[in-house]
Amino acid sequence: MFIRLLLVFTIVPLTELYVLIKVGGLIGLPSTMGLILLTGIAGAYLARTQGFDLLRSIQAELAAGRIPAEQLLDGAMVLAGGILLLTPGFCTDLFGFILLAPPSRRLFKRVLKVWLQRLMDQGTISIHRL
Repeated sequence: MFIRLLLVFTIVPLTELYVLIKVGGLIGLPSTMGLILLTGIAGAYLARTQGFDLLRSIQAELAAGRIPAEQLLDGAMVLAGGILLLTPGFCTDLFGFILLAPPSRRLFKRVLKVWLQRLMDQGTISIHRL
């Protein structure tokens, strides 16, 4: 696990730095900074609207007496997408927008559910229902 985290915390910033330098060389520093600012604003707005929509959906499920499992997975992905959009850089912004957009989020949710099911089948994680 340590090696994976070490790779993530070194490769992601180096990739972001490389892309920022390349984009800055192509379109100039002011335009690059403007794009970073624009993606931050757009991402914050999208994360806020998606988050409020999910909260209403979770409340509706709870009011109906159902467990909002799907909505909680969506919420985790919206949170992750919002955090990625706070990180300056184009690669993390792209992945953050992918997690915030409902159509692509549905695809990732399917993959996440398969991965979680495999972990439960292996006994790595367990879910206790009341």
